[in-house]
Parts: sequence; C-alpha cells; structure tokens
Amino acid sequence: MSEIKDLESIATKAVHRLRQETLTSGQPFMINVSSLPENQCYFEYPDKSIKLVMFLKEKKDFSPLKNLTSRDRDRLRKRLGLV
Repeated sequence: MSEIKDLESIATKAVHRLRQETLTSGQPFMINVSSLPENQCYFEYPDKSIKLVMFLKEKKDFSPLKNLTSRDRDRLRKRLGLV
C-alpha cells in the first residue's frame, strides 16, 4: 500500500471514530459533502435522523432545510461509507 493510501485509511478511520464518539455523546455530527452548496451540510443526530441545514452568516447559526427520509438517509450513509 502506498503512503497516500495509508494516510487516507488512517484519516477515514479517525473520522469514523470521531463520528461515533460524537453521536454517542449525544451531539450531532456534521457531514460535509462537496456536491452541496458551500453554506449547506448535513447534521446526523444520535437518533439516526439526518437534516440538511444551511449556515446563516448573519445569525451565525444553522437553519434546518429538510429532514431526510429513511431511504435518503440510507443512501447517503451508503454513499459515504457510514453504514
């Protein structure tokens, strides 16, 4: 395995561990996806729900845009390797 592949593997494992620790502590986990507009991301919650949110600069806070359906949550997790 090349050095870059090794680093990618280490980084992926670290993000997965951070996600699990964050959700276990009762906090939402932010999921950034490059296909979303710059000010949007997903928040995954300990109850397994996921919301699409938008950052509002003027309020310095996130505003929910959409609750993902069970099917959409499953697709997103599968696409990102979070299953």
